[in-house]
Amino acid sequence: MDLLNTGIAFDLTLAIRLLSALLLSFAIGLEREMTNKYAGLRTNILVCLGACLFTIISIYGFPEVSVTGDELGTRDTARVAAQVVTGIGFIGAGTVFRHGATVFGLTTAATLWVSAAVGMACGAGMFTLAIAATVFSILVLVSVRLFEKNILVSTAKNTRRLKMSISCLNENANNIYDYIIENSKSLVEVSKKLNKQDENMTKIMVILDIAGRNPVQDLYKVYRNLDGIESISIQEFNEGA
Repeated sequence: MDLLNTGIAFDLTLAIRLLSALLLSFAIGLEREMTNKYAGLRTNILVCLGACLFTIISIYGFPEVSVTGDELGTRDTARVAAQVVTGIGFIGAGTVFRHGATVFGLTTAATLWVSAAVGMACGAGMFTLAIAATVFSILVLVSVRLFEKNILVSTAKNTRRLKMSISCLNENANNIYDYIIENSKSLVEVSKKLNKQDENMTKIMVILDIAGRNPVQDLYKVYRNLDGIESISIQEFNEGA
């Protein structure tokens, strides 16, 4: 009966470690989900749970295996868990992509790396360390973003690539086209063509980089009062990390 009770208590301890990994990774993943990143709740939770499970298996899963090969030898409890650090790099690499000279997804990859570390800490029973790491990670993700957005307004991280579609009258198309070229400092691409559905209208497509707190609103204010413009559509061409 004592052995049975010990087994139940032992299993409950492991369950608590897994549950703690789930809750802490939920907090990290929620921040990623709220900012519309590709690796959100499910990814961070599964990474953290997997790291926690691998750590538990590494510690308790091979009691008969030792470094020296005999029963009384020293066990290497970190052998399986150590591979989590290497393995998480492959998952993180899948979230990083490049568009031109800009690289996206580095922060998301780093967040997955931290989630794996939190999971390993939970698997090893280091709950205080896991909680502290989660709190600090969320503080960094939230506070530094606000700092960059409100204080470092003109930095490259606050630069957004916008795609603008302008529908204008044919007689004003050339003037608007020239205005865009002369006044857009970070112009990436611009083109114009006649609207097949309405022969009196011309469609101008513009892709440009613009920095600021509200780049879409700022750009709209510049072009909305130009003569001959019937409609303007502006959207972010891509998102940062």
